[in-house]
Amino acid sequence: MSHDSEAGIPAATRSHPPQQASSAKRSIRGTLVAASLTVMVAQIANALPGALNGEFQSTFNTVGSQLTWITASFMVLVVVFELTFGLLGDKFGHRKLVLGGAALVAVGSVVCALAPTVQLMWVGSAINGLGAGAIFPASLALVAAVSRNMGERIRGIAIWAGFLSAGSALSPLLGGVMAGLGSWRNAYVVVAIVSLMALALTALLAREAHSERSRSVDIWGQITFAIGLILVLFGLVQGPEAGWSAGYVLGSLVVGAVLLAVFVAIELKVESPLLDLRLFAIRQFTVSSIVAVVGMFAFLGACFTTSMWLGPVQHQNPMFLGLLFLLLQGPAFVLIPVISRLQARFGSRWLMTFGFMAMGAGALIASGFDVLERDVTAFIVPCLLVGLGFAFTLSPMTAIAVNSVPRQLTGMASATTNLLRDLGFALGPVLVGAVALSAAGSRLMVSLQTSDLSPDQLGPAMGIAEAGGPIALNSLPAGVPGAAGSEYALVALGAGFAQAYLVVAIAALVAAALSYFGLRGATEPDMDAALPESH
Repeated sequence: MSHDSEAGIPAATRSHPPQQASSAKRSIRGTLVAASLTVMVAQIANALPGALNGEFQSTFNTVGSQLTWITASFMVLVVVFELTFGLLGDKFGHRKLVLGGAALVAVGSVVCALAPTVQLMWVGSAINGLGAGAIFPASLALVAAVSRNMGERIRGIAIWAGFLSAGSALSPLLGGVMAGLGSWRNAYVVVAIVSLMALALTALLAREAHSERSRSVDIWGQITFAIGLILVLFGLVQGPEAGWSAGYVLGSLVVGAVLLAVFVAIELKVESPLLDLRLFAIRQFTVSSIVAVVGMFAFLGACFTTSMWLGPVQHQNPMFLGLLFLLLQGPAFVLIPVISRLQARFGSRWLMTFGFMAMGAGALIASGFDVLERDVTAFIVPCLLVGLGFAFTLSPMTAIAVNSVPRQLTGMASATTNLLRDLGFALGPVLVGAVALSAAGSRLMVSLQTSDLSPDQLGPAMGIAEAGGPIALNSLPAGVPGAAGSEYALVALGAGFAQAYLVVAIAALVAAALSYFGLRGATEPDMDAALPESH
């Protein structure tokens, strides 16, 4: 893309013939439309298990951490390869990555729709995660790269972030509707179809964008990062089920941590790093990065806890969960123009502080709920608070990170920002699941051992609890051996997930404090300023 050396504004946009200016505007709009639709469908695939955990449990008779892995297999692949996709986008073009990512999401969704076992669901979710890992940074880089000034870039990022959240809002509603109509699998069929539509629109409308820098692939950085992160997350997921002292759990955590340390050492020495650690010399970028991990852990932790509470724990109608997820995810889409104006008037720091405080308040309210109370309307206020909190944080957090770096680092900055946000998302279900299931498992065994169940019920109940955990015991149909212990499992799960809500609330309040104090004195970008040249 050619640039004028004086103003740093795309030459096509500043040319005298009005036809050229009009064509440039259409190209920018077309890129924004394609990027927004594609990131929305990627996020639909990401969030879909949230409304369907109860259906998965019934269909596949899952035990222990098997439900967690349906969500985690998606997010692990996103996080592991997001930096590499950012590099490849800089090198070969971000539009190409969006096209390839949309194709992968279509394939992964078909695998999920046809999966006969939970293991194949993991495979389909992993393929979806690989596609989304390409889409998230590449689509954001397209939006940032075609912007002509700072104000246009911030508005474009706000729209992109809104469609990202719209995907999260529509996804559980889609899952609930399809489950209510008789088959949750049709939800994945819809995702596959919309993915192909997004692919076609990207091919027709999006303008290509890539960095002018020549970067080589950091093979050893990618290997150590991928294996290290997978091992750490594997240990965190399996710890509650196998026990934290189990050899393979401890081994995974230790080896994974060592490999991540080696990754950092490699990035400090290699000429073309996968992650340019110089980005973290920029205070705004560093603070927003920490907030992204902690804050998005809190958000998806709240979503996952709500999904588990109303799904595999209480076995509520999936449609109820879909409607509640509209409150969790919908505000970030509905409030796109409001957030953009508020950000320009008050600054990102205040929006982020308010948002995370609202998120923490919602989780704190939910932590006091009684699992024996089945009135889903009690979740309206906490879900709305968490949803408003997410709406007030996503776009400002992303904008600070991307706008704080030189334009030639936009691809890496967007990839790093997405990586850290998605790392928080990945840690959400992993850590809150570990907290909840560990607490619930310990409480359940004590409750069963001190219960007054008859021997013909106590023996099977203890065996099922030891083999499959509290969720397996809670899901036993009435009349089968051990079913009398399901009430003890329900109470234990309620206590465990209430504790998870409390952890989420603390994390959100920590993110609020980091936003308020860490971004103090930070200058907001000039909305009318031309963007700098890339070199």
